[in-house]
Amino acid sequence: MERIDVNRIAFDPELSEGARNAVDVCLRLSPRERITIITDIEAIEIGAALVAEVGRVGAESRVFVLEEHAARPLTEMPRAILDDLSRSQVSIFAASALTGELSARFEMTEVVNRRRIRHGHMVNINEQIMKEGMRADFGEVDSISTRLVEMARKTRSIVAKSRGGTDLVAEFSPDLRWVKTSGIISPDKWGNLPGGEIFTSPANVDGVFVVDGVVGDYLCRKYGDLRDAPLTIEIRDARIVDLRCANRELLDEFARYTSTDENSNRVGEFAIGTNTAVKGVIGHILQDEKIPGVHVAFGHPYSEHTGQTWRSRTHIDCVGRDFDIWMDGEQVMAGGAFQI
Repeated sequence: MERIDVNRIAFDPELSEGARNAVDVCLRLSPRERITIITDIEAIEIGAALVAEVGRVGAESRVFVLEEHAARPLTEMPRAILDDLSRSQVSIFAASALTGELSARFEMTEVVNRRRIRHGHMVNINEQIMKEGMRADFGEVDSISTRLVEMARKTRSIVAKSRGGTDLVAEFSPDLRWVKTSGIISPDKWGNLPGGEIFTSPANVDGVFVVDGVVGDYLCRKYGDLRDAPLTIEIRDARIVDLRCANRELLDEFARYTSTDENSNRVGEFAIGTNTAVKGVIGHILQDEKIPGVHVAFGHPYSEHTGQTWRSRTHIDCVGRDFDIWMDGEQVMAGGAFQI
């Protein structure tokens, strides 16, 4: 395809505030650093807004439009991108996610982890998220996240209940680390943008989780907000033992996804969203998982950060609504509002 000059792409000026937040606040890019920016045709205007903010800072940069380097869906991350990443201190992935591309993104984050790159992960980013979640006061989000993660690191049991029917008990081990991804990104852990969550890999989970928000990966774009047809997941010893949903197509597809490998049906992540700028479900996992409340993910437990001992080729987040949460018996959330 003909090469695209991202610097010449016109974009909505309303995208600039979120892009500036990403570059200045979340990634703290300095003029002395180098940044790799990865975007695609679908997110090209957002990519252009990010490029404009990088230009304002004056940092050295390289921009990649995925379709110029490989056919979609990606079977692997293009070598040119991986090589460029290895030369940068900062990076952004602002592009769509297509079915089957998770392994390619894993290749990218492997370089990010190894090189300790401050990486902003904006999978399926859209204009609504740039104008909502990306306009958060990330200093405030970081303050809430810090208080919560300090409590969580001392907690051995969390009870989570929701108006939709979730009734879950999660147990935690001191050998497994809690991670804070508040939107303020450090070399220790790349983060999704918009940020706003704390997470770990639980030692065990039992109970029922009702997904009346969204499911993740490529299923999110297909099924959106699940308020009217929630997915009910019964969990025993951290494994899915039963699934129920009025939407038979979603039920079957989620069941297939969580049967991909021996750990795809295993709870790999337990998380609490902390982005107080996010007020409701929009049907998009990138923002919806940051809603104050609980989300869990089945599959890969981010072993490199949590210290978990197993792995999976898949990872799918599940988000609910309107939570009450207790940490070792102390209530920290009521009806989706923090009590700390």
